[in-house]
Amino acid sequence: MGRRAKNKQGDPEAFRPASKGSKLAKRKAEDDGDKPTPKKAKSVIIDPKGKRKATLAKPKAKKSAAKPKTGKKASEDEDEDMDAWEDVEDGMDDLDTHKKFMFNDSDNEEFPGADIEDLGDDDDFLGQTGELQQLDLSDSGSDADSDEQLPTKLKKRALASDSDSDTDENSDEDGPTTLSNMEKKSRALEVKADRELEKDLADAQDQEMKEDEDGENIEVFVLPTAEERELEKKNGGIDLHDVNQRIQDCVRVLTNFKRFAAKGRSRSEYIEQIIADIAHYYGYNEFLTEKLFNLFPVQEAIEFFEANEIPRPVTIRTNTLRTRRRDLAQALINRGVNLEPIGKWTKVGLQVFESSIPIGATPEYLAGHYMLQAASSFLPVMALAPEPNERVLDMASAPGGKTTYISALLQNTGIVFANDANKARTKSLTANVHRLGCKNVVVCSYDGREFPKVMGGFDRVLLDAPCSGTGVISKDASVKVNKSDRDFHLLSHLQKQLILCAIDSVDPASRGAVVVYSTCSVTVDENEAVVDYALRKRPHVQLVPTGLEFGREGFTSYRGKTFDDKMHLTRRFYPHVHNMDGFYVAKLKIGKRRRAAKVEESEDEDGGEKDVTVVPEGAEDEEDAEGEGTSLFNAEEDKIYLDESKRKQRKAKGYRVKPRTTPAKPAAPTAKVAG
Repeated sequence: MGRRAKNKQGDPEAFRPASKGSKLAKRKAEDDGDKPTPKKAKSVIIDPKGKRKATLAKPKAKKSAAKPKTGKKASEDEDEDMDAWEDVEDGMDDLDTHKKFMFNDSDNEEFPGADIEDLGDDDDFLGQTGELQQLDLSDSGSDADSDEQLPTKLKKRALASDSDSDTDENSDEDGPTTLSNMEKKSRALEVKADRELEKDLADAQDQEMKEDEDGENIEVFVLPTAEERELEKKNGGIDLHDVNQRIQDCVRVLTNFKRFAAKGRSRSEYIEQIIADIAHYYGYNEFLTEKLFNLFPVQEAIEFFEANEIPRPVTIRTNTLRTRRRDLAQALINRGVNLEPIGKWTKVGLQVFESSIPIGATPEYLAGHYMLQAASSFLPVMALAPEPNERVLDMASAPGGKTTYISALLQNTGIVFANDANKARTKSLTANVHRLGCKNVVVCSYDGREFPKVMGGFDRVLLDAPCSGTGVISKDASVKVNKSDRDFHLLSHLQKQLILCAIDSVDPASRGAVVVYSTCSVTVDENEAVVDYALRKRPHVQLVPTGLEFGREGFTSYRGKTFDDKMHLTRRFYPHVHNMDGFYVAKLKIGKRRRAAKVEESEDEDGGEKDVTVVPEGAEDEEDAEGEGTSLFNAEEDKIYLDESKRKQRKAKGYRVKPRTTPAKPAAPTAKVAG
């Protein structure tokens, strides 16, 4: 703190011209003699030319306990302060003398950041620094004390100027930063920063742009031409990062084609480009890529392809024939397995997150307490909903996950026929059946298309048909490249044959009379098209709700094809939506056969066999038909054919019939069950 503030000197007196014997001469003599500084002094600002400007009297320092001035005394003090500003004579041209006069003993002290000459003609000095009495110009204070005396706003500007001075290349050209030019330099730096920002924005907008109807600037995605695409193929394609970026650009255009599409480009061109990029990026052939891409909206299609790259969670099914889910979960947790229930939709499923031991080699697994099984394969059995003491057929059962689940739901009652056309796969099927303690399972190996001839009369039939596997690509990546259009034609034809045989294997008179058709595929050719074919070929069959609480509805129309109105009762499951393998489930209720003409049935003497008499439409009973002579059969001539038909029906129902050694004669009796 300066000497004057320490001594708390009073207000300086008004300036008077220096004369012989005046106070100025006395003070100068005291300065030359190193005598104590007088308590009162005056501050003068003089420009380098020696012209008078003004003198600023330093006001008296306020005491902490001073009382505010009021009345006449206050007005007199104000007049005294105004009188402190007086003119200086033109003859005062000794700048050094006036420096000493203004700053007393601080001749060798430099003003922080500025020389006194720099303050000459700057009229903004007082406006920038505030009141002059707040500046500490003494040599007794440290640099920190000087900084504390500066006004807060000035210190902030000085700090900003110091931080920017390191990066400003032209800061040294204008000389050192002083109080007079600090604000100007700060403004210059702000202007420079704004210009650089505008330049960066201008560079970013140099890409090809266009203006839409709303007047907004929209970046246009430049679609490669056919020649550029051919060149890319010859060069082995572009970088995968660029391919992914182009896929995202195509998605953005296709989601709002009117706004983002380039002029002269059709939607089909963008679709063709994105299909080619997806095939290249994810490793599919273009045929399968297009087939799967058309199932979803554009954005969802990308999510589907991305989900196929991620493995599905490991899930297990509790075998309720041997344990409960709660006990199984506790036993596995004690062995270091982190798991939790799959969801509220199943009471036997558990999802495994991590395990310190092989989940397929635990004592509980070997004891048959659970089965490693995908969550999606629970769904067709849940839709089938078998009840105890029923006869159930699983037409394609290996490796036995669904079969053993059916057996558990039957509580080891009734009977389950586990069939698989591949005899080699029945080994694993048999092993799982024994391990899980299923005592009501019969394993057989027949072509499913022969089953109505081998055995019939089932209460429920589960057909998990062979399919392309487009729903389990995360498990089998070979599906991406080894499927062609011919494969889908052959598979759909086989599936249509199998579903008709499954329907014919059900006894319509049973309490259940249900067929559940399922595939691990998401294509329409193998799902809705097959079910619709079965509904048209078997008019006595109708779709019923699956009983599943979740899943998307099946397609009632697809790419110009229209299916049955009740096709929405079927359920679809997707990897990117339900976090399980892609799956399809349809439930069919089998009714009694209906024909265009009435069919009257009468029991045979043997019981169980029925004679069929076809009555034309419009005839009320058999007598009317006979009276009109409209019977369609001659009993004597057609007896041989009727007997042969009865024999086949009994054989299809599982009854044993006598071998036919000689052709049946018209008079021969109907074959009876042996034994």
